[in-house]
Amino acid sequence: MSASETVDSRLQTRATELFGVRYPIVQTGMGWVAGPSLVSGTANAGGLGILAAATMTYDEMVAAIAKVRSRTDQPFGVNLRTDAVDIAERVDHLIASDVKVASFAQAPRPDMVKKLKDNGIVVVPTVGARRHAEKVAEWGVDAVLCQGGEGGGHTGTVPTSLLLPEVIDAVDIPVIAAGGFHDGRGLAAALAWGADGIAMGTRFLLTADSKVPDEVKAVYLGTPVTGTVVSTAIDGAPQRVIRTEVIDNLERTGLLSLPRAGINALKFRKLTDTSLADLLREGVNMKKNQDLSWAQVAMAANAAMLTRATMVEGKLEVGILPTGQCVGVVDDLPTCEELISRIVDEAVARFDAVCS
Repeated sequence: MSASETVDSRLQTRATELFGVRYPIVQTGMGWVAGPSLVSGTANAGGLGILAAATMTYDEMVAAIAKVRSRTDQPFGVNLRTDAVDIAERVDHLIASDVKVASFAQAPRPDMVKKLKDNGIVVVPTVGARRHAEKVAEWGVDAVLCQGGEGGGHTGTVPTSLLLPEVIDAVDIPVIAAGGFHDGRGLAAALAWGADGIAMGTRFLLTADSKVPDEVKAVYLGTPVTGTVVSTAIDGAPQRVIRTEVIDNLERTGLLSLPRAGINALKFRKLTDTSLADLLREGVNMKKNQDLSWAQVAMAANAAMLTRATMVEGKLEVGILPTGQCVGVVDDLPTCEELISRIVDEAVARFDAVCS
C-alpha cells in the first residue's frame, strides 16, 4: 500500500483539519486557469482546489461552483476580488452554496472576514510580507497563504526561504507556503520550516486536468529555470512571467499606452459583464484599497486581458504567461491524482530518510 493511500500522521496539519482535506496541498485560484476540471480534480485527489472566480462574471461563478459540486463531494475554495463591485452578492452566494474556503489575493475587509467566518467559511488571504500577515491575523482570518518571490504572477522580492519563517514566527494561525513548490521534497521542507502546507499554481497549471491549451503548456514545459522575468511593464506592478517576445517588447517600450489600456479595460468590462458605472466604481475601489495612481488603475485590466489571450485563446503572439520559477524543473503533465499521490509519497520518503 502506497503512502498516498494511507494518510501519514506527519502530513496531518492544522491546514488539513481546517480545510477538511486529506493532504496539506492547495491548488491556487489562477485566473482563467483554475476552472471546475482542475478544482474538482484536486479535491478528489485529496487537496484543496480553489476556483478562480475573480475573472468570472457572477453568473459564471455560480455555474462554475455548481459544476464543481457535480464532480466532487470534497471541500473546495473560491477566489474572490475584494474590490469587485458585486463582492457582497458573491459572498452571499458562497455562504448559500456552503463553499468551504474563500481566498483573496488582496486583504478582505474586516467586516467581510467577520461575515464569512460567522457563516462557517474559512478565510485565507495571500500575503507577501510579515506586516501584511500580522494585519490580517488581527482581523481574524483563519489562515494565510504566504507567497515568496519565486511565485508566479504578481509577486514580491523576498524569497520564500526568508519570508516563510518570518510569517510563521509572526502569527499563530496556519500558514500555507507558496512560491517555488512543485514536489514532495518541497512539501517536507515547508512542514519542517513550520508551515501547515504548500500551495502550488504553476505545477497544477501543468497537469492533464488543466484546460490551458496544449500549445501553451508546451511553452511552459520548454522554459528553463532562467527563462522567467519579473516585469512591471504589464500593468505597473511586479509580475513574474515567462520571458517572451511580447514581454521583451513591453520592456523596451514601457507600459502599454493609456489608450490601449483603456481599450483593454473596456474589453474586460464586456467579458465580465460589468457596466461602465461599475467599472469606474471598481477603479475607485482599486485606487483606494491598493494605493494606486489613476494611471495604474487604467493599466490594471492589461494583466487580465493579456493572460486570457494565452490561457483561454492560446494566442501566444499577443498574450503573457504568468509563472513561478519552478516552471524550469517541471517536465510532465500528470493528472491531479497522479501529482498529489507522487508528492505525498516523496514527502513521506524524505521524512523517513531524515528520521532514519
